Amino acid sequence: MKLATLKDGTRDGQLIVVARDLKTAVVADGIARSLQRALDDWSFISPQLDELYRQLNDGKARRSFDFEPKDCMAPLPRAYQWADGSAYVNHVELVRKARNAEMPASFWEDPLMYQGGSDDFIGPCDDIVVRRQEWGIDFEAEIAVITDDVPMGATPDHAHQQIRLLMLVNDVSLRKLIPEELAKGFGFLQSKPATSFSPVAVTPDELGEAWRDSKVHLPLRSSWNGKLVGQPHAGADMVFNFAQLVSHLAMTRNVRAGSVIGSGTVSNKDAKKGYSCIAEKRCLEMIADGKPSTDFMAFGDTIRIEMLDGEGRSIFGAIEQAVAAATAA
Repeated sequence: MKLATLKDGTRDGQLIVVARDLKTAVVADGIARSLQRALDDWSFISPQLDELYRQLNDGKARRSFDFEPKDCMAPLPRAYQWADGSAYVNHVELVRKARNAEMPASFWEDPLMYQGGSDDFIGPCDDIVVRRQEWGIDFEAEIAVITDDVPMGATPDHAHQQIRLLMLVNDVSLRKLIPEELAKGFGFLQSKPATSFSPVAVTPDELGEAWRDSKVHLPLRSSWNGKLVGQPHAGADMVFNFAQLVSHLAMTRNVRAGSVIGSGTVSNKDAKKGYSCIAEKRCLEMIADGKPSTDFMAFGDTIRIEMLDGEGRSIFGAIEQAVAAATAA
């Protein structure tokens, strides 16, 4: 099943069901007005949405319309929680190696995770609005899951069963604000502006054999200014799978329906697969040449993040954004 949220002038938008081929959609307001409403009562509402999805794919849904990603908000326009992990430890290792910092052994055993802002997610085709270009604008291509309720202390096996939907993520970072923020010892805040997500969220069964071991076993493609710069395999070097990430989040608290948990920047040890963020490219240049040569994003730059199935078909639709300067308040 594929779900999206149309812009309709409200904070939470209008839930729609999207066809498997991403060409048509149908409004789900007779079932659930918003995606959060569906998640709040998933066992009752999801079978109704799934039936509507079947009708849409069979060409039998009433009042279907052409699906346009530009008309979409994030599948969850705002969420109760956004927690982003760093499951691809190769990415962390490169960053630390570039600044000659030792890699703690615990990073391979216990996931890194931070809590981001979840009150203002942006749509897949909305501009990345930044006040200053010199803050070091970077994209980060990731995957995220949306959960049902997960009780405190849930095991990874239990956490896996509570994963309801998956999305793609652009977790934008302002790299030049990060060092001073982390030096304060309280983690990211100003360096992490609004996060954007793919046009649709999909149930795990939509991935078929590519969804196993709580990982997505497909390449994640990033194209910067129209040039493919990375297609690392999302399943290859994921040290902590999504079940482990969700379980980690639930270690000391209950995790409520509608929580979004990210994988962190998708990264492979094989540098030939390219990169999912500019910072990683710069780290490789630093290690090889002693200094980075790739600049961060500039106003007017574009980024496209997408995942294709084995037949070359888009699964989630594409995140396709431009970087824009904020207008004066």
